[in-house]
Amino acid sequence: MLELNELLDIFNAGDTLVMDIEAVEACNYYSIEAQKITCGMNYNFHDLDERRKLFSELISQELDDEFRIFTPFFTDFGKNIHLGKNVFINAGCKFQDQGGIYIGDDVLIGHNVVMATLNHEENPNNRANLIAFPINIGNKVWIGSNATILPGVTIGDGAIIAAGAVVTKDVEENSIVAGVPAKFIRKVKTEE
Repeated sequence: MLELNELLDIFNAGDTLVMDIEAVEACNYYSIEAQKITCGMNYNFHDLDERRKLFSELISQELDDEFRIFTPFFTDFGKNIHLGKNVFINAGCKFQDQGGIYIGDDVLIGHNVVMATLNHEENPNNRANLIAFPINIGNKVWIGSNATILPGVTIGDGAIIAAGAVVTKDVEENSIVAGVPAKFIRKVKTEE
């Protein structure tokens, strides 16, 4: 079975993970580990401090006191999520983080947001193989409910992703995008 650092090296390099027996065993193992933590977090009541502790265990990162998450939360890996300070994740989110999900400071993530970092090979003979690309979320980003962020997308500081948007390409800082696929609507008003 592949070790965690071997999996992360492949995913973080953007290399193809050939789904041989070792890779399948490793992916299943880390998926089950993530499910154990998220099931405990999702199906028992925990106050915010307890949720923060469980999420820290899931992602192997110490989180600041301002981190908040409303459950349920789902991930099939959990070991490649990286959070800044003062992040809020609302209920029902699903993070497929093998390729890396990097979230900046002061980010608001709405209900049922999906972040997917994996693709499969196009060739049907190799379709099970995985290709990972990171998602990078800047500081002070607001992602609306039911938005989907696809592999390889970078969202600039201060951007707003409208509810229900499917983000297939990079979003410039202080921009609002909406639709399927998401398109530029206008710049964020920054005057007070």
